[in-house]
Amino acid sequence: MTTLSDRSIIITGAGSGIGRAIAQEAAAAGAHIIVSDLNQDTANETVELIQRASGHATAVAGDVSSPEVVDQLVAAATSAGPLLGLVNNAGVMDDFAGAAETTDATWELCMRVNVTAPFMLTRAVLPHLLEAGKGSIVNMGSEAGLRGGAAGAAYTSSKHALVGLTKSTAFQYARQNVRVNAIMPGGVETNIIETDYSKLNQAGLAVMGPLHQTATRMAQPSEISALAVFLLSDAASNVSGAIIPCDAGWSAG
Repeated sequence: MTTLSDRSIIITGAGSGIGRAIAQEAAAAGAHIIVSDLNQDTANETVELIQRASGHATAVAGDVSSPEVVDQLVAAATSAGPLLGLVNNAGVMDDFAGAAETTDATWELCMRVNVTAPFMLTRAVLPHLLEAGKGSIVNMGSEAGLRGGAAGAAYTSSKHALVGLTKSTAFQYARQNVRVNAIMPGGVETNIIETDYSKLNQAGLAVMGPLHQTATRMAQPSEISALAVFLLSDAASNVSGAIIPCDAGWSAG
């Protein structure tokens, strides 16, 4: 069985959907989970679910693009045990607009949440992984990081940028035994439209959902979390710099 019993792991966007599924599965494997979410109530709900299953978790709510919140997450993780894992899962969609129709606000939001926050957290956790001589970072990409027709200009650009961050970081720290990979889901049945970015997310999903379903099918969060937990574990010790579609074959078409 996959074991994560010797480590703490930060998981962003863990108050619902894919992030919650990863948090629950990683906790079941023995990790102490730092549940990061913009919403305090949903973060607490995930912690409660983990604790009911005899797991260990701590909630830290706030905007992950804030330096103060990043510091709080790292402090909570290091106090809970060796910090050996990070899942950059928090994200926001766009409204499927092209470059001519994309507002500055939508562009800035997608870049800040989808790229800047993962960069800041990666930078913050790397010293701990390097000191430990091992560790794993999993970035949650998207089908939109593989092609140009799965979202709008802002979201697509942000997810392509996240692929670049993944590959660069994996290469730079390969000799120090720090692994960095990206999972590229297609459509996933989650409650992303219920977040604080609900209007933007709902507009994007209204277009992406039918587009994806004509090709394959929507995934369950557990189908993504199983891959994430494998990548976090030592069982994936030779996997780094991988950009892994998890889309029921959509990207193969």
